[in-house]
Amino acid sequence: MLRSRLSVCLLINDGALVKSTMFKNYKYVGDPLNAVRIFNELNVDEIIVLDIGATKNNKEPDFDLISNISSQCRMPLCYGGGIKDINTIMKLISLGIEKVAIGSSSFISPNLIREASDIIGSQSVVAVLDVARTGFTKRLTCKYLNGKKDSRKDPLEAAQLFTSLGAGEILLQSIDNDGTLNGYDKSIIEIVKKQLNYPVTVLGGASSYENIKEISETYGPLGVSAGSIFVFEGIHRAVLINYPSKKEKILMTNSFNSKIK
Repeated sequence: MLRSRLSVCLLINDGALVKSTMFKNYKYVGDPLNAVRIFNELNVDEIIVLDIGATKNNKEPDFDLISNISSQCRMPLCYGGGIKDINTIMKLISLGIEKVAIGSSSFISPNLIREASDIIGSQSVVAVLDVARTGFTKRLTCKYLNGKKDSRKDPLEAAQLFTSLGAGEILLQSIDNDGTLNGYDKSIIEIVKKQLNYPVTVLGGASSYENIKEISETYGPLGVSAGSIFVFEGIHRAVLINYPSKKEKILMTNSFNSKIK
């Protein structure tokens, strides 16, 4: 029986661990290094670190922080934020990052994906698609620069372009569902997963362990990622770092049947 990969997504802003809702209203969570240490003990499948401040402020990655996180992290580590050129990517790889998540630069300089995949391998290149519904018709479009710019590309069009350039994985995130705990946007997942024969990790809106199980059983095997449910507890969103037990994770991520195949 195939199993989905269950990753934790951590957002960094000015060196602090934060959580957003619909790409805004950032709430302070704590020290990212402490969070990584706790997740180590909880046997997380993978950690995705996205530095939203680097992108927002047009800065390069905080290499000192990344080095500290990488030295503490005992699980596969994916990093995104402030990645503009191949030199930055090579430095990140040298610090122990297994995969680089290229977001805004995928749309601004798409050939960076090809250059990166040629040098470090497609398995280490993730193209980030931040998807929103826009306009009266609520059409699906990919946005970049923290959701500020409209690429005018729908998620399937963008995913097909970036995988053709060498991306080995797509990180598919719903802006509208981000941090809402209202569940994943199934329509976006179905559009991309049905047509794209590449690894996809979905993010944005996970409401519960049961919701993760539903997505895995319906669309898996795939990558299933979440933020809020792993750092918050209760309706008042008290900070609590958590992750399912080994037994819970097996039950949540077994892909019994993919209904879209």
